[in-house]
Formats: sequence, structure tokens, C-alpha cells
Amino acid sequence: MPSHRKPRTRALTSPGSRRTAAGLTTAAFATVTLLSQSAEAAPRAPKPTVEEVKKKVDALYHQAEVATQKYNAVKERVDARRAEVSDLQDAAARRTGKLNEARRELGTFAAAQYRSGGMSTTAQLMFAKDPQQFADRSHLMERLTGRQQQAVDAYQEQQAAAARQRAAATRSLERLQESQSELAGSKRTVQGKLAEARQLLSDLTAQEKARLAELERKKEEAARRKAEEEARKQRERPGGGGTDTGSPGTTDPGQGGGPADGSYRTKAAKALAFARAQMGKPYVWGATGPNSYDCSGLTQAAWKAAGVDLPRTTWDQVKFGQRVATKDLAPGDLVFFYNDISHVGMYIGDGKMIHAPKPGASVRIESIYYMPIYGSVRPA
Repeated sequence: MPSHRKPRTRALTSPGSRRTAAGLTTAAFATVTLLSQSAEAAPRAPKPTVEEVKKKVDALYHQAEVATQKYNAVKERVDARRAEVSDLQDAAARRTGKLNEARRELGTFAAAQYRSGGMSTTAQLMFAKDPQQFADRSHLMERLTGRQQQAVDAYQEQQAAAARQRAAATRSLERLQESQSELAGSKRTVQGKLAEARQLLSDLTAQEKARLAELERKKEEAARRKAEEEARKQRERPGGGGTDTGSPGTTDPGQGGGPADGSYRTKAAKALAFARAQMGKPYVWGATGPNSYDCSGLTQAAWKAAGVDLPRTTWDQVKFGQRVATKDLAPGDLVFFYNDISHVGMYIGDGKMIHAPKPGASVRIESIYYMPIYGSVRPA
């Protein structure tokens, strides 16, 4: 058989081919050169200053705290709906038991009539796909005895009630699933903000981190001095006590308040004792104790120890109790911060509070002037 040979590939050795190859090589070098020049020419974003990083991190922590309060609100709704679903499912199960009892009652009539000869109309009703329609037939109603009629009525009532219970449980379960999806979204938002803040901090050099710590110390020191100054002014006024005056820039309307009575002071002392015992425990968003807390989780737990049930979120806690002007604050009062009411602390006197500050920090005492005050309430 004749063999089939592959045609040989000839090298490009002609003058024309050499010129083509050289041209391609030159073009390739030119392209690489242009790309490298473009890369070098592209301006690099300047590295943010420590002050800019601090501002950005503070903003991210604030945004995370807002998202945390939303998470807390949704979680509370999820827990309530989960309990509702459980109750409805239990009720549906009990209703099914009653339906089975009614079915057994009908079964006794069916068995008796079957023994007396043939399948009775009662048995036909019990095994029918639509007992209501069957029962509506006048000829059946005429043949049923009074007791049989009661059994049929009981069966139909329990069947309808069981259907309603199952439908209610299904609707509640659907709402629960929607809330759980919303809860997951809130959780992702919080985690995203905190991850971004951690990344900004991790990119700092040791020297920059020291500078950041110094800026934070100066801010805390300025807030402390303001608290001391306001407390001193208050004590110097005729009849002045140990509370502070108002803060410039506060949005507190200054309504309500006044001296705290003995009953309130007793409860507040218990709440403050609890809060002090938590000092040093870490801030964890969404936490309510006993090993960690977020801001509203701490105030809720502290006042619960005094027998007062506060709502879960700052947005609800600010509506609980009596509004108090900043100048009338008493130990135990709740102080809220920022226009979005995203943070809360418990006042201890002399312009200071106990609070769970932010991620990376622990429950501690700090000046109420560290953040812009929104307003205050006396919760009992």
C-alpha cells in the first residue's frame, strides 16, 4: 500500500518572511513598552493618613452599630414568630386528635349499621372525600338519628377547624422564613462593616497604630475633662448635686426629669451594681450576656436584674420610661447617642456612664460626652 507522508513544514527563511517576523517582534516590543509606560504613568492613590483611617473606622463602627440594632430587632421578631409557629403546630396537632375522635365516633355508627346489613350512609359519609357536600344531601339527613347527626356535626366542625389551624401554621411559617432571610441580610451587613474596619486597621504600620491610639486617648481625655468641668459647675450651683449640665449640640429637648425618687434610686442601684459586675467583658454585636454584650444588651440585662424588663433595641428603649433632660440625669438613667439613636449607656453620675462601647473594646466607664448625645430616659 502506498504510504501517505505529511508535507514538510518549511522554515521562513526568505527575505520577505524575515522582514515580517522582524516587524512582528518590533510591534510586540512596542506594545510591551507602551503598556509598561501606561502602568507607570497611572497615578497611585495616596495612602490615607492616620486621621483619615480613624474617621473611616469610626464611621464603619457606627454603621455596624446601626446594623446591629436592626439585627437585634429582626432577631426578636424571628424568635417571636418561631414561638408562634410552634404554638400553632401544637394547636393543629391537638385539633387533629379531636378530629380523630370525631372520626372514631362516626366509625361506631358505621360499624353497627354494617353489621345490620351493608355499608351504611354513615360509613359512606366518613369515607367520602367531601363529607360536607355529602352531608348536605337531604335524603341522608332524613335517615340519620339525632345522635348520629351530632357525630356528623362534630366531625365536620373538627375537620374545618383543623384545616384553619394548618393554614394559620403555614402562613406563620412563611413569615418566619421571610424574617430569617432578613436576619441573615442584617448579619452580613454587620460583618461586612466590621471586616472593612479590621482591614483598614491591619494595613497600618506599628508607628501608625501608635499614632491612632494617641488620637483615641486625646479624644477620651477631652471628653473626661468636659464631664469633670460640667460636674463641677453643677456642684457649685445652689442646691447642686453630682449630676451634669446640658451638653452643647445635644438634641435632648430638656423635658421631663427632675430629682429621682427613693424607689427609683433603689432599683437603679441594683441595675448599676449588675452593670459594674460586667466591666471587662467584651463587646460582641447581638450579645445579651452573660459573657459578652452589645450596648443595648447590657442595659437590658442590667435593668432586668433590678426587675425592669426593657425592650431589646436602643430604638425601643428610648421610648421606655420618662424623658429626662441632660442636666437632670440621675444614676441609672439611660443616655442615648447619635441622631439615629444607635448607642446607649447607663449613667453613673458626674458626667460618666457604663457602656459596651464597640468591637475590640470591653464594658467600661466613660464620659457621656465622648459621643453626641441624643437624649435620655428614666426607665422605671
